[in-house]
Amino acid sequence: MIDPKSHVPIYLQIVEGIRSEIGKGLRRPGESLPSLRALAVELLVNPNTIQRAYEELERQGLISPRRGVGMFVATKCEEATRGPEEAAVLETFRKGIASARAARISTDRITQLFEAALGRARRRAGGQS
Repeated sequence: MIDPKSHVPIYLQIVEGIRSEIGKGLRRPGESLPSLRALAVELLVNPNTIQRAYEELERQGLISPRRGVGMFVATKCEEATRGPEEAAVLETFRKGIASARAARISTDRITQLFEAALGRARRRAGGQS
């Protein structure tokens, strides 16, 4: 999970590692996370680093605290677990939809255009989804 040679701060590497585990289903909604100390010992980092990572994950809506019990994977975190590529594609879709709506194209027509483009892409890819 941690690459000491990386220029990415350790706490962000931990955030990305946990985010990835949640996104891949390795950590399920409602599942408890290791305590600050336990994860710090496991990763050989300062507990404050884990605290900072957990705070960022909580800010992103991926985990939530339960008083006196610990941190848990949030029950509703699907959008937050998207990888950067998927998030970029979603943002492109949102901008395209906003442009289409600004051009007074109906949502039904936007859907038709998207489905036509998706159909062409599938044919080019040999029918793969």
